[in-house]
Amino acid sequence: MRGFWGALPVEGRWLLSTVAIQTLGRGLTLPFTIIYLHEVRGFDLGLSGALMSLIAIVGLVVTGPGGTLIDRFGARKILLAGLACMIAGCTLLAYATHPAVAAVALVLIGVNFGVSWPGFNALIAAVVEGDLRQQYFGVNFALVNLGIGIGGIIGGFYVDVDSPETFTVIFLVDAISCLIPVALLLGPLRHVRTQSEPSDDAATGVGYRQILRQPAVLWLTLLTFLAMFIGYGQMEAGFPAYARQVAEVSTRVIGLSFAVNTAVIVLLQFAVLARISGRRRTRVMWVMALVWAGSWLILGAAGLLPDTLAAAIGVLAFMGVFAFGETLLQPTVPAIYNDLASDHNRGRYNAINSAAFQGGAIAGPIAAGLLLDQGLSVLYIAVMVAGCLGIGVLAAALERRIPASANGVREHEPEPVSGSEPASEPVDD
Repeated sequence: MRGFWGALPVEGRWLLSTVAIQTLGRGLTLPFTIIYLHEVRGFDLGLSGALMSLIAIVGLVVTGPGGTLIDRFGARKILLAGLACMIAGCTLLAYATHPAVAAVALVLIGVNFGVSWPGFNALIAAVVEGDLRQQYFGVNFALVNLGIGIGGIIGGFYVDVDSPETFTVIFLVDAISCLIPVALLLGPLRHVRTQSEPSDDAATGVGYRQILRQPAVLWLTLLTFLAMFIGYGQMEAGFPAYARQVAEVSTRVIGLSFAVNTAVIVLLQFAVLARISGRRRTRVMWVMALVWAGSWLILGAAGLLPDTLAAAIGVLAFMGVFAFGETLLQPTVPAIYNDLASDHNRGRYNAINSAAFQGGAIAGPIAAGLLLDQGLSVLYIAVMVAGCLGIGVLAAALERRIPASANGVREHEPEPVSGSEPASEPVDD
């Protein structure tokens, strides 16, 4: 960690040193927003769920145009606009007593989600390069989880459904926490450019269609979507539903499992980064796919022993093993996208990454709901395991098409056979 920190430029240190504080506000509200809408503001559960979906839907719609704007105007300006929407949305939501007001607030929050992922990834890629970039994404992921985890713990002790003002406070704190990245973007990071110079921007006409035509990008996007579908797409819907309805564990065990998830990520991410440095990122994904397959088999076994101590242990073990897989995934995928990209299209590459993530996160709960509602719990686990194996297949296909430099291969290692040119090369119509 000392060597990593010493190798970072000043801008990278500014970005990384504030991550946990920035995300603490989000952790305060993330687990409790639907509780706030339903139990505090009195919206029925179906309406509350529909309102919550606005964040992901709007984020998915905004991501594409947001990536183009990042390439044209730079990540800093677009991030400032997104953060302004986030501050307005959280403030409005704190006082939302009518569904229409809550809808406007959640749409504003969704706008920020749509631009923040490609924006911050483009900003990171502009500050750090090479193997250091992969390490940065991994450390950043650990700190994000640390901030959200601590925020969730504090929020769990603080909020009270019988005291609406406690929810007002946490949403206002979430809004205030956004002022930290605003201060960074207006201060220490004001000179960081993510867009290319106009005179060098010969490929500004390259759009999403041309980028997605490149085999490496297409295979990577399919892999990202599948990973999100069987991974994060299940964390807020499929996993809790299976744990409650099939494994029959208590809500306390489910809450504790998320704490286990955060702890494993924070404790293991640095060690994992040291082990995967210089290794082919596609091979790291193979390991991740096997780890995740094992985690789903553990959860499936927990469902065979419902309402027992073994089931509770199985649920906790699932989240711990799954978290280990996350420490393998998160440093690699964003690094590949940004190593494939160049300055004139970095925003669009990260927008494709974001769209694949959000698409999987939307489709995952739908599939889980359909399968578990029909009592097809065994098929549900089988689909998840098959999806993990599918990630391995996609990673193998990607390895044959990706430039060695984007696959984390150091210069002295032989380059694998590539089925495409590096994605940073301009593509003409």
